Amino acid sequence: MKINIHRSATNKVLAGVIGGLAEHFQWDPTLARVVFVILAFTPFFPGIIAYLLLWILMKAPE
Repeated sequence: MKINIHRSATNKVLAGVIGGLAEHFQWDPTLARVVFVILAFTPFFPGIIAYLLLWILMKAPE
């Protein structure tokens, strides 16, 4: 199962997952990364698992 969002080829730090989400939803990539890191450290959001799942499900950069 692949979702119809691509990882970013140009705006990436690790795998381009957050950059791809930011490009798709037209968000500021830096703000999206800050929000993700803050959520990743809360006990209700398993950030590393979510990032790995998105890395697997998102299509490779074009």
